Formats: sequence, structure tokens, C-alpha cells
Amino acid sequence: MFIFDAHLDLSLNALDSNRDYTQALRVIRERERDLTDRKYRGLGTVCLPEIRANGIGLCVATLIARYVKPENDLPGWHSPEQAWAQTQGQLAWYRAMEERGELSPITTAAQLNDAIEVWTNNPPVDAPIYYLLSLEGADSMVTIGHVEQAYAQGLRAIGPAHYGPGTYAQGTHASGGLGPKGPELLKEIEMLGMILDVTHLCDDSFREAMDVFQGKVWASHSNCRALAPNERQLTDEQVKELIDRGAVIGAALDAWMMVPDWRADSTPKGIGMTLEHLVDHIDHICQLAGNSLHSGIGSDLDGGFGTEQTPMDLNSIADLQRLPELFKARGYSEVDVTNIMHGNFVRFLQEALV
Repeated sequence: MFIFDAHLDLSLNALDSNRDYTQALRVIRERERDLTDRKYRGLGTVCLPEIRANGIGLCVATLIARYVKPENDLPGWHSPEQAWAQTQGQLAWYRAMEERGELSPITTAAQLNDAIEVWTNNPPVDAPIYYLLSLEGADSMVTIGHVEQAYAQGLRAIGPAHYGPGTYAQGTHASGGLGPKGPELLKEIEMLGMILDVTHLCDDSFREAMDVFQGKVWASHSNCRALAPNERQLTDEQVKELIDRGAVIGAALDAWMMVPDWRADSTPKGIGMTLEHLVDHIDHICQLAGNSLHSGIGSDLDGGFGTEQTPMDLNSIADLQRLPELFKARGYSEVDVTNIMHGNFVRFLQEALV
């Protein structure tokens, strides 16, 4: 089935983890076999050939660079200008992949429709993977004026925060409302017709952002707090509010976002975590909505983890193709499955893009 993945950190992994995503997955894993700098070395799940061969024709691909103030002990850049420069380097990787014919950008509804035409009509083996550019954490926006510059470069969605305290909003493991410049950022996003991604916003910042921002909103990679009780996930009340706003919520595959009892020493096999747990989160949102119109996939695969922290029955991003049968086994119709695997995000973007 044609799949839309609403969250892949492609350029970050290509540059920061030094992965040549044009290579086969076995080649990437073998090249990392003896590396020990990160726990996920040799356990990656993503590469462009694997994406293309398994019908994941559209994705949301990210830029990400955190600015950290002296009192912030999270890893990141020591000035907004450094963070901005890092995102520009990541953008250069996307452009290089466009030149190779690996990727093709989506910035307009017409480009989106072209992508759908390609990927729903027997796509050629070398069809480009179409991507919409999103910024995960807005700290790299040195000034509000940089948002307009990024828009001109193709950026179409922004999540104001990532982990910890931020310039414009507070993220996961932080607390508090929008920063002093947060409302101005949201107004700029709204004025440009960009999408607000509420993923990673702490509860207070989520509340303020939803009050200030009146444009199109989604949660690109968020699961349900009712099933995985931690602050990273959405409460039922937040899910219902997003549903009321016409949002789509992409379900993610990071272990600690999927199950309630994941610990540092847990393993997917030891805890019995499978793709069924992802289906649980999506089903929970569908039950809250009373339909299948607000759920999708935002896998976050290779988002700082590999198979050591994914379902035990997932070896690579190719295994997203196992999800349709899991939904059908629970009584979901073909229409419902199509909605979840790509239809909802496609419809959302057809309305959001000009």
C-alpha cells in the first residue's frame, strides 16, 4: 500500500550519524558494525532504497538543530546562529538528494498531486521520494524574519519546541507557556499559511499555542498518554481538541512512546512489544474521534534509536507494510486503512497547501 510517513529525520541522520542513505540498509549497518559512539550503531532501519521499494512515496522530512543556553545541559548549539547554520547544512543535503533524483520537494498542492499521481499508478523503480520540509524545534530561527527566509527555501511546517526549554515554547521534559516571542512566531507561521506541529510541546505551551494559532495544525509523531503515561504523549483532551481542529496525528515507533513500562534496560523482545502496540495507539485515537479520519503514521524511525528500541517484529521501515493487515484483523475497512496509511495526511495537505 502507498504510505505517507509524517516524520523522518533524514538529513540529521545523514549528516550527524554519517549515514549514506543512498546505500542499502545492510551496507549502512555493516559500515557501523564496529562503532560504539551511539547505542543504535548498526541497528538503523531507514535508507532511501528501502523507503522507495516499499511504497513510502511521501514523507515529512525534518530540519533540526537545538540552541541551548548556558544553563541548559541538553546537547545542542551554543548560539541561534550556529543552530541556523546547522539547518542550512541539512537543507543542502536535501538539495543534493534532489540533484541525484532521490528526493523531490513538495511545497504546493500541485506538487502534492503530482506525487500522488506517480505513487498510485505503478511508480517506476527509480521514482523520487517526495518530501515536505518541516522544522522540529524553532530555536534555530534567529529572528522571526528567518521564518520567511525558511519558507522561501521550502519549509512548510514548524514545531516550536523539541526537548527542554526553548526560545519560542517549552518542550518535552520542560514546563511553562510560550516564550516572549512565541506568539509572534505563531502569528508568522499562520500568516505564511504554514502548518503548526504541536508534537513535543509541553502541556502549558500546547494550551497557549492552540489558543493563539488559528491555522492548520497537526501532531506529526505523537502517541497517546492513556496508553503510554508520560508527558511526551497527548492526553485524551488534547487529542479531542486536535480532532476538533481537523488535525491528523501520526503514530510513532519509539518504544518508550508505545508502552507504559519501558526502562533503560528494557528490550523489545523482553517486554513483548510488537507493531500491535502501535495499532493500539491509532485505534485509541479512532475511538475518540468516532472515525478513522484523524490518524496516520509518523514513524520517527532512526530518530535517535534503532531496532534496539522498536517493536520486535520490525526490522526496517519496510515493515510499515505489515500494518494494513493488522488493522483489517481488528475490523477496520479498506477505506479506514487507506485513510490511516496515507489518505488523512494527503487530504490535510491538499487543504493546507496552496
